[in-house]
Amino acid sequence: MNKPIYFDNAATTRCDPRVVEAMLPYFTEKFGNPGSRNHSFGWVAEDAVETARRQVAALLGADRKEVIFTSGATESNNLAIKGAASMYAKAPAGSSGRGHIITAMHEHKAVLDPCKRLQKEGFEVTYLEPPADGVITAEQVAGALRDDTILVTIMWANNEIGTINDVPGIGALCHERGVIFHTDATQWAGKMPVDVNKDNIDLLSMSGHKIYGPKGVGALYVRRRRPRVRLTAIQEGGGQERGMRSGTLNVPGIVGLGAAAALCAEEMEAERERLGAMRRRLETTIIEQLDEVQVNGHPDKRLPHLTNISFGFVEGESLMMACKDIAMSSGSACTSASLEPSYVLKSLGVGDELAHSSLRLSLGRFNTEEEVDFAAGQIVESVRKLRDLSPLYDMHKEGIDITKIEWAAH
Repeated sequence: MNKPIYFDNAATTRCDPRVVEAMLPYFTEKFGNPGSRNHSFGWVAEDAVETARRQVAALLGADRKEVIFTSGATESNNLAIKGAASMYAKAPAGSSGRGHIITAMHEHKAVLDPCKRLQKEGFEVTYLEPPADGVITAEQVAGALRDDTILVTIMWANNEIGTINDVPGIGALCHERGVIFHTDATQWAGKMPVDVNKDNIDLLSMSGHKIYGPKGVGALYVRRRRPRVRLTAIQEGGGQERGMRSGTLNVPGIVGLGAAAALCAEEMEAERERLGAMRRRLETTIIEQLDEVQVNGHPDKRLPHLTNISFGFVEGESLMMACKDIAMSSGSACTSASLEPSYVLKSLGVGDELAHSSLRLSLGRFNTEEEVDFAAGQIVESVRKLRDLSPLYDMHKEGIDITKIEWAAH
């Protein structure tokens, strides 16, 4: 077993060697621009792009013409949210604003920040507060819908706690009310089954580097029928990708995304079962050996490969430093540099101290049971050592309610 071991697959995945092999010819041998349609170099590149488009579409249960290639899920989210808001904005005359958008407080920043931008541009945004289990339901969305709601954007699975929202139910509700529905499926697509028609999805974002493909490439699904969804471009130029996303296509990256999507479609079921068993083994081993441990989020409605665990009387950063042979995180990779407790956990009602003591461990294709056992053992040992140094833990063991202590100021 090589160390350190990698348990941060929700942040990024190792590029599968089979994906790298598929990409390599498009750097040096088949280097044409797919927009060059008057010679064979361009034709070869265009054919490769369209093959990848079919592979991504097959993963999503979509038509290939509904797949738009982007630089990643952040761009896909921005194009979906800002593009839909601009296209379907209500006329200011006779209304209080440009339209109403619904999202949730524990969405990824790549959804929250575009929504905040739209607020500055005259749109109203409702941020749903998740319950303690982290699951957003269709009933919650129904309670927030208004006559001027133009867009609902709810992620399929949360990137920090792995909880699964009721995307099919929310999508069905939106279709009944004539509202566009977008889901950030960055942590879902490629790992769990998708059928954009059965799941009632109008717009879906995904990223290559979360599914064992390359970084810097992603896709946006845009529904073409019942309803036909239109977006205002946020990047203009040569009119590529049906005019929604101009710019010379990243052919090697797109080939890699397609190859990764095809592998995920082929291996998804077996991988899901294997990773689910390994995650349960990890959690059970830790919980059986330590007290004051809490798995955050819904116990069942969550991704098979991701767990978020809080350890009472331990500081998360100290625990990560103690577990130097395990690569893991204390939250989203995009916000892990912040010393603030996770806004996702705080939105669930988790207190600051417990939120600060949380670890996110996310398993992937290349992890083994041996690594799981090693990680569980190192975490348990490290927590015990840190608690030995904690007077608060000693007081807790003596039955003292620490929350009722009045600390004297010096």
